[in-house]
Amino acid sequence: MTTKPANDKIHAKGFEVGIYTTDFENEFISLTDIAKYRNEDDPRFIIQNWMRNRSTVEFLGAWETLHNPNFNRVQFEAVKNEAGSNRFVMTPTKWIEKVNAKGIVTKMGRYGSGTFAHSDVAMSFATWISPEFQLYLMKDYRRLKEDENSRLSLNWNLNRAIAKLNYRIHTDAIKENLIPPELTKEQIAYTYASEADLLNVALFGKTAKQWRDDNKGKKGNIRDYASMHQLLILANLESYNAILTLQYKNPSDRLPLLREMVVRQLKALSTISPDLPRLLENSH
Repeated sequence: MTTKPANDKIHAKGFEVGIYTTDFENEFISLTDIAKYRNEDDPRFIIQNWMRNRSTVEFLGAWETLHNPNFNRVQFEAVKNEAGSNRFVMTPTKWIEKVNAKGIVTKMGRYGSGTFAHSDVAMSFATWISPEFQLYLMKDYRRLKEDENSRLSLNWNLNRAIAKLNYRIHTDAIKENLIPPELTKEQIAYTYASEADLLNVALFGKTAKQWRDDNKGKKGNIRDYASMHQLLILANLESYNAILTLQYKNPSDRLPLLREMVVRQLKALSTISPDLPRLLENSH
């Protein structure tokens, strides 16, 4: 995890519980903070007691099997065979090292320290601590997610509006430089479509018609189904294309420059979104 984490807090029965994400898809919730509901002085002891249970080990193993392609199943079987015995001791660090786990992490530093776990795992731990406490925790976690989704929706609409505004700038540049007065209305419409498709091909890898042919059951157009990141890059592309158009560069010269900009910006954004490597592949 190399990106700066985004941090927040959820609240349950007077306790603050840390939550963070580095990829804006998977949240990790502080087990240390949850354990303080049971023992504020030594939350590590509570976590270790939970991890000693065979049922906990089986649950953690099932989660890793579903979500972690690098999960060490051979070592897991050895751990599971020992789990529940009087001599069995398990800690977060030991679990991570033995089975190459990713559902539980230990953190140190300015953005919070202690043991954190994926929200699926954290909620299971909270239920073990106290079913009532878990319900309060889940209620505030849902509130946080609803707030986040509202912000994401607002950002999506804002980026869509920016893209539409830049399209106006973009089409004005085309009108001044690419469309001689003697062109017919049909030719003018074709030129606009070609310029829009130039950007579509640079960003999405296909024209508007190709997208419609591939998505006959969907309403709207290719840009209506764009992600926030794609819309942001599209806004930048349209401004850049307007500049290139004013420099009298023809479409065959502009397309490689536009594609280069897409790849560069996708690489810059790929550190915060797991979907972007796939988009990068489609941009080549």
